[in-house]
Amino acid sequence: MAEAGAPMSKAVAPGYYRVMLGDFEITAISDGTVALPVDKLLTNTTPEKTLKTLAKNHLSSPLQTSVNAYLINTGSKLVLIDTGAGALFGPTLGRFQASLKAAGFTADQVDEIYITHMHGDHVGGLMVGDQMAFPNATIRADQHDADHWLSQANMDKAPADAKGGFQGAMASLNAYVKAGKFKTFDGDTELVPGVRAIAARGHTPGHSTYMAESKGQKMIFWGDLMHVAAVQFENPDITIGFDSDSKAAKAQRKKAYAEAAKEGYLIGSTHLSFPGIGRIRAEGKSYVWMPINYVPVH
Repeated sequence: MAEAGAPMSKAVAPGYYRVMLGDFEITAISDGTVALPVDKLLTNTTPEKTLKTLAKNHLSSPLQTSVNAYLINTGSKLVLIDTGAGALFGPTLGRFQASLKAAGFTADQVDEIYITHMHGDHVGGLMVGDQMAFPNATIRADQHDADHWLSQANMDKAPADAKGGFQGAMASLNAYVKAGKFKTFDGDTELVPGVRAIAARGHTPGHSTYMAESKGQKMIFWGDLMHVAAVQFENPDITIGFDSDSKAAKAQRKKAYAEAAKEGYLIGSTHLSFPGIGRIRAEGKSYVWMPINYVPVH
């Protein structure tokens, strides 16, 4: 009986993917995936409808959901959008550092880190144990998210099952705050030349998207404007239980979809299947995701 010449590896390769945006180099960095029971998490719909839509797309629940971060090399600054989950979400996430290294970078090269919002799968990677993972970086986030998630008073009055969100944010950011490396902004703000924050509040009180622009080319990093592509592109009205304000989050998503479809710019989104880069087009009241065409960047 013939046998394979080598055992199966079973190892997960570090994930990164590069595109050029004008003169900027954008690298998508994979933190891994996490299995989410999306039939139970999605709101403004029913579990039955969610399962039916997933099945149509050859998917099921729990759904392996990507967690992506994005590195923008402007030529003068290395800017990171979000950091993955670190140790906050279990063994299938926390792969950011391995992916960053595979992409040819080290954490101490990162100059600026822009946080879309302070949920654990976006800020957990700021720490490795009790050490700052990015010792040379300045961390930026919207004041409204800082006021909410870094408040001991808010944590104290939160229900028991919601306290973890505050604890994760504080554990991830407090060392940077103490070191004078955390700076807030309020809404739409240019942070470095060619990269600006855009207020997109709803998923959290200070949820932000970020736009990179070089030579007239644009890419917008959506953070958690959406979570489940198969469901929420078909029906943008469908929300998720993680939203602080689902009505506002829905409005922000619909606005972002319409603008992206009209303008045709690139999107990078945390929970779109890695690398989460592409464009969308409108079809009636629904949208279709068009992943970027693969081009090796040397």
